[in-house]
Amino acid sequence: MKQKKYLNYAVFIAPTMLLFLLVFAVPVIVLVSTSFCNWRTGDPITFNGIGNYIELIFHDNSFRQGFCNNVLWIILQSTIHVVIGVLFALILARRPFYWKFARTAYMIPSIISSAAMGMLFLCIFNPEFGMVNSIVRAFLPNYDHNWFMSYDTAFLTVTLTWMPYAAITTLLVLTEIISIDRSIIEAATVDGANSFQLNTRIILPLLKNIIGTSVILEASNMLKKLDIIMLTTRGGPGDTTMNLPMYVYRTAMTENNFGMANAAGVMLILLGCITVMVINRVFSVGRENR
Repeated sequence: MKQKKYLNYAVFIAPTMLLFLLVFAVPVIVLVSTSFCNWRTGDPITFNGIGNYIELIFHDNSFRQGFCNNVLWIILQSTIHVVIGVLFALILARRPFYWKFARTAYMIPSIISSAAMGMLFLCIFNPEFGMVNSIVRAFLPNYDHNWFMSYDTAFLTVTLTWMPYAAITTLLVLTEIISIDRSIIEAATVDGANSFQLNTRIILPLLKNIIGTSVILEASNMLKKLDIIMLTTRGGPGDTTMNLPMYVYRTAMTENNFGMANAAGVMLILLGCITVMVINRVFSVGRENR
């Protein structure tokens, strides 16, 4: 009987495992193995040991800049972005008269494609007719600044294209708040807890798991952010807004250096694994709240 049960499990799991092997496992094995090779279009593939990794880490300024930018964006997304989402969820949980409208309106940037958002922000920050420069010119008539192409503002401007829109985090946290047993809130209120104490001493500790999950989701989103950067700055000016996905794309598609691009891809995977492990350790995601 037990063998039949295991056989049934195997029959149902087999298609999923086969799909996993074909779509994910095999490509990752190829990625890792070719990262140790010299591989350029038209040239034979030759073994290079850890030469690609040495070149990336010690000699490639673009890779180092992209790696640092990725880490910084992960930190910003995991702190400021998630904090915005959590705060907005705490406000909406109070159910002010506008809460349904605000919840719906706040979702709009998240359901618009990244390509459309990139084009929208290109128009908003356009140096000639953009809304931002038009507002500034009301006070400084001769003001002319290219926000995406200036070394001083490119990184901040690109960050602003996604930082304020934490709708997914807001919905996840809001759903968790609504599911909290109301008797806990009522007991704290009877004991004299005010709104600030309710939020900081009761609600937020109960949200630790979902906040940790939100941090993982937002951090992983930063590890694959390419489309908006591609549309707005293409990693420039210089390497000011370079990140690892943009570096992999440029190295493979423009320079046809697939060995180096695959080595950068392996570094990106390692960064993602380390990021998730750190977040899991900090937030104890998956463990019961106590």
